[in-house]
Amino acid sequence: MRRTVVHLLRHGEVYNPAGVLYGRAPGYHLSERGEAMAERIAQTFIDRGADVTHVVASPLLRAQQTATPLARAYDLGIHTDARVIEARNHFEGLALNSNPRELLKPVHWPFLLNPFRPSWGEPYTSQVRRMFAAIRQARSAAAGHQAVITAHQLPIWLTRLELEGRPKYHDPRKRECALASLTSLTFDGATLVDLTYTEPAADLLDPTSASVGA
Repeated sequence: MRRTVVHLLRHGEVYNPAGVLYGRAPGYHLSERGEAMAERIAQTFIDRGADVTHVVASPLLRAQQTATPLARAYDLGIHTDARVIEARNHFEGLALNSNPRELLKPVHWPFLLNPFRPSWGEPYTSQVRRMFAAIRQARSAAAGHQAVITAHQLPIWLTRLELEGRPKYHDPRKRECALASLTSLTFDGATLVDLTYTEPAADLLDPTSASVGA
């Protein structure tokens, strides 16, 4: 049986001058740099001669925009899958990078009690479960070929931690999941045989900006 590759693609940079934790909020679109990242991803797959037959994206605008150049390059439609959406987060809509003292307000304290679940949002286990289901479906749809799922930093990173047998509680600053990065899963049948990480748009990253919203 030919091997199947499912690539987990994090979306490109978002236009977010206020530094808001945008989460699932609608309307957040790619910046000009993010659009360039999306084009870079499409060209990367073409240059690699990748046999992409299935393209999936989160319903959020930034993911759809990131997937569009790739789908266009392969003359494919985009399969929207809500299972690969960003995690729910109590702090959505807050500019915590510029105003971290917001967390000192008593209204937020009940959501800070358990970082292992975490108490401020969707449980880690829930995110892994839905990502695994989406990956299985994409693997089946692209059997013997390659699929690309455009999703978000935290669900992608948690998926990797689970596959590598590592604890899901972690320091967000140490996630290896940059904008427009690829976490690529190679399967022999239903068995995972390889996991690789690449950053095709590394030269387009802004080293002065913090990653917000994922």
